Amino acid sequence: MKALFIGLGSIGQRHLRNLQSLRPDIEIIAVRRTRTVPVLDSTNQVIQGVTISQQYGITEFDSLDLALAEKPGLVFVTNPSNMHLEAATKALESGAHVFVEKPLSHDWEGVDELLELERSIGEKRIAVGYQFRFHPVMQLVESILDEGRIGELVGARLVNGEYMPGWHPYEDYRGTYAARKDLGGGAIVTQIHDFDYALWFFGLPKKVFSVGGHLSSLEIDVEDSAQVIMSCEANGKPLPVSINLDYLQWPPKRGFSIVGELGTIECDLIKNIVTVSHRPSGKIMNHEFSALQRNDIFLDELRNFLDFSENKDTPVVDLELAAQSLKIALAAKQSIVEGVAVSLNGSEL
Repeated sequence: MKALFIGLGSIGQRHLRNLQSLRPDIEIIAVRRTRTVPVLDSTNQVIQGVTISQQYGITEFDSLDLALAEKPGLVFVTNPSNMHLEAATKALESGAHVFVEKPLSHDWEGVDELLELERSIGEKRIAVGYQFRFHPVMQLVESILDEGRIGELVGARLVNGEYMPGWHPYEDYRGTYAARKDLGGGAIVTQIHDFDYALWFFGLPKKVFSVGGHLSSLEIDVEDSAQVIMSCEANGKPLPVSINLDYLQWPPKRGFSIVGELGTIECDLIKNIVTVSHRPSGKIMNHEFSALQRNDIFLDELRNFLDFSENKDTPVVDLELAAQSLKIALAAKQSIVEGVAVSLNGSEL
């Protein structure tokens, strides 16, 4: 079995390290055009004095077509967002099982065609990388919601903010995909995890309204801040869900609060703590996941993809589900531009 990596930035190298730990005998090849990212360790620190091909023992190609001619069974699409669909389409046409790092794309062009291509094959072949679906904190919250422990939901607030120049200390933030419109960047699609888990918890919203843009002095040409209000539905009633995304907050903040008639769920995704308050009983319970290592959820995500490729499981986030979260994110971007709420009546954008 061969595995092909298309792009080996920080996330690509993480998936590569994890794949070699789970499947040490697999042959790895890669498409690398710029070859500017250094070798990184698990904390994104640079490993000096060695090339990526030497560190991982891989063969590198300049051309995707040449790499696909090697007939890899697995393809990991981990290049910039604006290149995902072209790479995923060619990989799918080659007969491989395909893992696409989030977001599926930066716009809708080509999404319908990729959906139709997978349907024409007659079976699912694509998984999309939303590792928070494998986070024990999120899985606990999902079970609490399913059990109705905080009663009927009346609202939720999600926050995801972190100072962008500190993300990857080894590179100039101004050249990263997240900072550049031409590479599919911007806070909304780059931080799309929040739309995915909002979709998981609350379903597809009926309307999306957003205010934001490039509001800071960061040297980027995409939005760095967005306040999004989504009109979801719970038991036939409107459910307001707000999402704050930004490239500015320091110290970073990531988490959410869900309010129900019987109590609340407060989640800190940096400290990995869930606090559940239950008004009728007066109980407040803390659930701490102090032993969790960040890479654990990426390993579980990869195990799911490997089982999927061997017909032992289905992808936790398949192509159709990833298209829905992209649809919500694109509605938020559209709302910023037009200044109006955008309806999501199941139609493509």
